[in-house]
Amino acid sequence: MSLTTIRIGVDIGGTFTDIALQHPGGITSCKLLTDHADPGQVILAGIERSASEANVALADIVQVIHGTTLVTNALIERRGAKIAFVTTEGFRDVIEMRAENRFEQYDLNLELPSPLVPRQDRCTVNERLGPDGAVLLPLDPTEADALARRIVDAGYEAVAIGFLHSHTNSSHEHLMAKALLSLAPDLPVSLSSTISPQMRELTRFNTVVVNTYVQPMVSEYVRQLVRRLRSAGIHAPVFMMHSGGGLISVETAVEQPVRLLESGPAGGAIYAARFAESHGVDQAMSFDMGGTTAKICLIEGGTPKTAGTFEIARTYRFKKGSGIAVSTPVVEMVEIGAGGGSIASIDALGRIQVGPKSAGSQPGPACYGRGGEEPTVTDANLMLGRIDPGNFAAGAIRLLPDRSGLALESRLSGLSAADAAFAVTEMVDENMANAARVHAVENGRDIEDYTMIAFGGGAPLHACRACEKLGITSAIIPPGAGVGSAIGFLQAPISFEATRGLFQRLADFDADATNRALAEMGNDARAFVALGAPSEPTTTKLVAFMRYSGQGWEIPVELELRRFQGKDATWLLEAFETAYQQLFGRTIEGLAVEITNWSLTVSTRRMIPDGIERQSELHPLQPGETRDFFDAALRTTVSARSLSRSEILPGVQVDGPAVIFEDDTSTIVTSAFAAVGQSDGSLLVTRKDTQR
Repeated sequence: MSLTTIRIGVDIGGTFTDIALQHPGGITSCKLLTDHADPGQVILAGIERSASEANVALADIVQVIHGTTLVTNALIERRGAKIAFVTTEGFRDVIEMRAENRFEQYDLNLELPSPLVPRQDRCTVNERLGPDGAVLLPLDPTEADALARRIVDAGYEAVAIGFLHSHTNSSHEHLMAKALLSLAPDLPVSLSSTISPQMRELTRFNTVVVNTYVQPMVSEYVRQLVRRLRSAGIHAPVFMMHSGGGLISVETAVEQPVRLLESGPAGGAIYAARFAESHGVDQAMSFDMGGTTAKICLIEGGTPKTAGTFEIARTYRFKKGSGIAVSTPVVEMVEIGAGGGSIASIDALGRIQVGPKSAGSQPGPACYGRGGEEPTVTDANLMLGRIDPGNFAAGAIRLLPDRSGLALESRLSGLSAADAAFAVTEMVDENMANAARVHAVENGRDIEDYTMIAFGGGAPLHACRACEKLGITSAIIPPGAGVGSAIGFLQAPISFEATRGLFQRLADFDADATNRALAEMGNDARAFVALGAPSEPTTTKLVAFMRYSGQGWEIPVELELRRFQGKDATWLLEAFETAYQQLFGRTIEGLAVEITNWSLTVSTRRMIPDGIERQSELHPLQPGETRDFFDAALRTTVSARSLSRSEILPGVQVDGPAVIFEDDTSTIVTSAFAAVGQSDGSLLVTRKDTQR
């Protein structure tokens, strides 16, 4: 859409709700504390406030784009619907047995997370399909009708259906759904062959269960939001940000809410990727730190890394393996409990621990004066002078340093408030740096080669210190960083990713079967995109998930979309070996190669950002106002230049230490760094010892 079009991006986080209004004059934004009891009221209040500041009539808004943590929070807090799960006889315990791995092998009292569906609500029928989709045991319609009657009479709010190997033949799932809907036409029913038509029953069953578990809640939430907007005079279409980095219609969101799991963070990755591309940065690391969590994503060639599976609702210190593994398109990132509201405490060994528990918006950090008594990262930053108590959130929230000091001293006993604050910020910075290191290593990358792009309310406060720990020499703080994810929503294309399980060895590559599957996937994806953009031109991205025979997991191999022929098996092998070499540094001779799943994404064409040239003629600012903050690398308090971001015009250089404040966040430039204003409003922060 044109930059002169009036559009709204809304991101609901655990602590703040961010609003970004795009209008002919630019971007107008605001941050409001999230009301978990009535999030729609905060959305409307933020839209009205931003529209008033921009002198825009609500009726002139032509598009509303929304990202929410509703799905993720419902899973974490187990606040979903009462659902039934129908599966093949003998397989109802798959979602409870999980992958049978111990994610913490030395914990003798380890307890696996309980499944979303209790055993008594998991029903089975006698049917069986083979891996190739052949019917080994037909589903008896009489048995299906009898089970449907029991489910309807039991009063379940929704039903998930997942049969063994149904990704290759969906006929039995459709037969079961027909029996249910004939008795209860309005009953929400989700099929694994529709929600996640891929091999591996654990992730496929998990995905359809998660989709069903949150579907009634998401349906009611979306419909209430649309009604509320309409009653306020906003008749624009509403789109939802999905976890793969694009937009879907509200109708699709209601049908497949599992796609909303990481909708907010995905918007942040799109936002960061746009600035990486415009600055000519081929390897970037997005660092999104909000009030509850910190998210880290690798961006290469202007595109965030994506994945087809991920874990949600981890229950054991954010440890891999302790969550629910689902298969749905997602921007690949690591997320840890390290936000401004993350609570600091002393563990059983006397060590300071930060997160994953957060004070959120209610009651919030101690310094908010809203009843919070536990120390948080925001309290620590306030005590170290990194936050101006009178200018937080554009002055909307007046902070109370005395409350922060009391919370730090009382809960982290044995330390002064200043020492405790330093310990808390060092711990959270090291946690974030370590997460970034591990994420880079897992992807075969060296993090020191990357440029950090920092946004969210907390990231600009911590960016320089994180760069020091990681060995990164430069960071970009984009304009509007405090509401980066909401702005990212405005830059995202309308898109839909269709997936399909089609197992075959390259030695037996079936080009005709592949072409039929890809044609069906393309038709499905284009139909979903047409709901939101019926006339816009589209692009297509094809990915094959491939592995060596005998391996347990695949790697994504991006391919040119074509009509395949049998001889293309050689080309597919070359593409796989190139991707495998890049990831692992070697290939394996003599092993057969297999394709397990395909992914085809159709999206509207995104706007290519204009490239910018780095400022070469620099203009140092004259001395001005100062304020003190604690520089962690020097282990001392320094006198820092304090100035508004609006003062840093293109080419203006500010040597650290400095505090650059704006309405939604503040950038801490430590003594080792300098910041230079760029033509797009960004700050380029680089180490002084690398400047020429």
